[in-house]
Amino acid sequence: MLKIDGHDNAVLGPACIWRNQGRHEVLVYDAEVIRVNLMREGMNSEEAREYIEYNIEGAYMGDDTPVLVWPQDEWMEE
Repeated sequence: MLKIDGHDNAVLGPACIWRNQGRHEVLVYDAEVIRVNLMREGMNSEEAREYIEYNIEGAYMGDDTPVLVWPQDEWMEE
């Protein structure tokens, strides 16, 4: 399983997902915890979220790419 360096405290646990017609075990991360980690390093909240969206969520590292969840976000259905 691939890990996101420096954010072990954000791991929620493993998950089995289907990608590219195969079953893969990946790590699931709490994106809010990663954001707090980045803010401790000097980013503001908006910068940290943008960093996560572009550099982590946007980085496909193969079938074992970790999954991020945003537990505090609200989903708006119309």
